[in-house]
Amino acid sequence: MKRLFLILVTLHASLVTLYAQKFEEHFDGRTLRLDYIFAGDSVSQHIFFHQAYSMPQWAGRRSRLAEKYLNGNGQITLRDHATQEILYISTFSTLFQEWQATDEAKHVQRSFPTSYLVPMPRRLADVCVTLTDFHNRTTAQLTHTIDPSDILIRPLAETGIPHRYLLQNGDATECVDLAILAEGYTEAEMPKFYADAQRAVEAIFSHEPFMSMKQRFNVVAVASPSHDSGPCIPHAGQWKQTACGSHYDTFYTDRYLMTSEIHRIYDLLADVPFEHIIVMVNSSTYGGGGIYNQITLSTSDHSTFKQVLVHEFGHAYGGLGDEYDYGDDMANMYNAETEPWEPNLTTLVDFDSKWADLLPKGTPIPTPKADIPNFRYAHTAEEWAQINAATQHVGVFEGGGYQTRGVYRPAQECRMKINEVEHFCPVCDRAIRRITDFYTAQ
Repeated sequence: MKRLFLILVTLHASLVTLYAQKFEEHFDGRTLRLDYIFAGDSVSQHIFFHQAYSMPQWAGRRSRLAEKYLNGNGQITLRDHATQEILYISTFSTLFQEWQATDEAKHVQRSFPTSYLVPMPRRLADVCVTLTDFHNRTTAQLTHTIDPSDILIRPLAETGIPHRYLLQNGDATECVDLAILAEGYTEAEMPKFYADAQRAVEAIFSHEPFMSMKQRFNVVAVASPSHDSGPCIPHAGQWKQTACGSHYDTFYTDRYLMTSEIHRIYDLLADVPFEHIIVMVNSSTYGGGGIYNQITLSTSDHSTFKQVLVHEFGHAYGGLGDEYDYGDDMANMYNAETEPWEPNLTTLVDFDSKWADLLPKGTPIPTPKADIPNFRYAHTAEEWAQINAATQHVGVFEGGGYQTRGVYRPAQECRMKINEVEHFCPVCDRAIRRITDFYTAQ
C-alpha cells in the first residue's frame, strides 16, 4: 500500500512538472488582455479588435490549455503562428448575444465592448474569436495575429485602487481567482463594501459544492470608488456616476441589473490577478445577472441577496442554465434539434452527454412531478423539507430554459430554478465540481 502511495505521489509530481514545462515552453508568465467590440443587430454579428494590453502575472489554468469544458456562445483560441498548434482555448457568453434576442435588436444596430485574458505567448500567435448562435452555428469570426514584442501592446499601469484578500488559499497559479468589485460605493462607504463582500464570500462558500472546494479559491475585494452612491435606475430617472456603469432596466427589464462597460471593469482590475468577476452593487432593490465566463452582478442589501448571488454565480462560473420557464408565449431559445451547451438543460438530442448516468434505472422520461408543496405558499418546516428533498431526486422534468415544452431540467426544484431552495441539484453540483477541477488541475 505504501509503495502504491509513493508511485501515485511520484506520478502526480511528474505530471505537474510536465504541465509546467509545457506552459513555459509557449508562454512567458504574463497575461495578454485583448479588448474587442462586438456589434450588429438581430440578424448579424461583427467582431472588431480594439486594443491589446499586458499584465504582469497569468492567473489562469496552466494545464489542459487546449481543451474546453463548455461551448458557451463564443470561443477565443490562441494558436502558434508557425505551426498552427492550439496553445489555449477559452469559451464564454456575452451580453451582446442576449441583446440580439430583444425587440430593439430588430430595429437598430448596437456595439458592446468586451475583454478576454489569455496567457502571453513567447512567439508570434494567431488569435481567433468566434461567436455562435443557439444552434452552435458560427455567426461571426475574427482572426488576427499577435506579436508579443509589439511596442503597441500597452502595459497596464497600477491603478492605486485599494484591495484586500478575503480568502487566500494559495498562489494565483494554483487557485481559482475571484475578484469582487465595488459598484455604487463612495469612498466613505468602503467599510460597508468590505463587509458586503465578506457576506458574499460567506454566501457562496456556505453552499455545496463550493463549501468543500473552498481551499481552491482566492477572493479579493477591490474597493473601486464611485462618485455617487448606488446604481443607476433609469425607470426612476436616476442616472449616477459609478465605477462600473451598472444600471437596472437592462433590455427594458426593470430588475435586470447589468453593465456593458467591460473594458472599464478590466481597467479597474489591473492591479490584481483574476479569472472571474463579481460586481457588488450597493443597492437594496432586487436585481442582478450572470453571464458565463464574463461577469456576475448582485445587489448588496436586498433580503434575497445571498440566494440571488449564488444563483447568478452559478450562471457565470458554472455555465448553468435557468431551469424555470416563462410559459407558452416565450419565444424558443432552445431548438428541438440542438442539444444545449448548458450542463443542466437538455432537449434529449444528446441526453447521454448530460446526466443520463445519474438517472435512476427505470425513471420515466419525461419524469412526472412529485406532489410537493408550492414554494410560494410553503410556511412550515415540514413543507420546506419536502421542497428541498426534491432537489436531490434526479429525473428529466419538462420545462426549463424559459420554455414550458421541449426543454428538460434534472430536478423538480433546484437553486437554478428557484432562489428559495437550499441546494443545487446533483447535476448542477457535479457540473460546478467538474469545472473547478478543470480550472485547478495540476
